[in-house]
Amino acid sequence: MKAHKLFISFFAVLVFCYGNLVLADNTESGDMATAMTVNINEADAEALAEVLDGIGPNRAQAIIIYRDEHGRFYTPEELSAVRGIGAATIKKNEGRIAVE
Repeated sequence: MKAHKLFISFFAVLVFCYGNLVLADNTESGDMATAMTVNINEADAEALAEVLDGIGPNRAQAIIIYRDEHGRFYTPEELSAVRGIGAATIKKNEGRIAVE
């Protein structure tokens, strides 16, 4: 009888903890993906650094400077012309970068 109560208690704790993890994971995936996009032709450095993974304040400022000197970006891949931004960074941010 004691083992049965111990098993029930263990199972209840497991379900409680795992259930919270599953619910927390599901709430982030849907809405956050659509909210985390940035137009690289209009955003300021703070927004670029906040949304783009692997882009800090210095690289975000470099994007702004490049954009001011060379004009708008027509594709996300054009970011590779900015010093310090390569194909891996662009790939990592696929879906977060808007140009229109």
